[in-house]
Amino acid sequence: MAITVKLQVFEGPLDLLLHLIEKNKVDIYDIPIVEITAQYLDYIHQMETEDMNIMSEFLVMAATLIDIKCKMLLPREVNEEGEEEDPRAELVEKLLEYKMYKYMSYELKDRQLDAGKNFFKKQTLPPEIRDYREPVDYEQLLGDVTLRRLHGIFREVVKKQEDRIDPIRSRYGKIEKDEINMDEKTLYIETYIREHGRLHFRELLQRQGSRMEVIVAFLVILELMKTGKIQIVQEHIFDDIIITYTAAA
Repeated sequence: MAITVKLQVFEGPLDLLLHLIEKNKVDIYDIPIVEITAQYLDYIHQMETEDMNIMSEFLVMAATLIDIKCKMLLPREVNEEGEEEDPRAELVEKLLEYKMYKYMSYELKDRQLDAGKNFFKKQTLPPEIRDYREPVDYEQLLGDVTLRRLHGIFREVVKKQEDRIDPIRSRYGKIEKDEINMDEKTLYIETYIREHGRLHFRELLQRQGSRMEVIVAFLVILELMKTGKIQIVQEHIFDDIIITYTAAA
């Protein structure tokens, strides 16, 4: 009665070669090609598979081993640097690369198993912590810009508005109350800054038509700076102040 022998299944010819090297406890850089080839061919003879694609891969490697075995019997070839070339060098390089990826796959599999043991809890923060927003640091927001500098520019622009008034004709005519809608003014200034992205503070104030509009525009600028929608920077002490739209709020 025939004895049934169950062979170990390998993922490919390199996997089989690596197994034989580790089984014989030989140095991968100094493979005993005759012994390993004999064991490899012995395994090929015992293989039973109907998949020719798999079988062909093992047969190609068998041919490669036989070719290396033949080259080992011949005088070694010398490269351009005068050193003898080892016919096993290319095979050793492939084995080392395969071994690296093989053990890397083991590491990834272990991490996948460890990750399956982790459990996560949904966020259950109290409303007061969930809705907390870090307060605005006004000193950092303003940087080198001081209120005195802003006030100086404000007074300068107001004075220019006053200089536009004709001292003679301003005494005549009907005086009407200058009513300004704060919400509309805020929307206008914020839109203007957002569209321009970056502009001079003096330029914005000079676009106002009256002293009251200048005052309202100045207040709107302070509010936008307070809420973080704009950033104000003055590079040098006597330079004009630059307004930049940040949309932080």
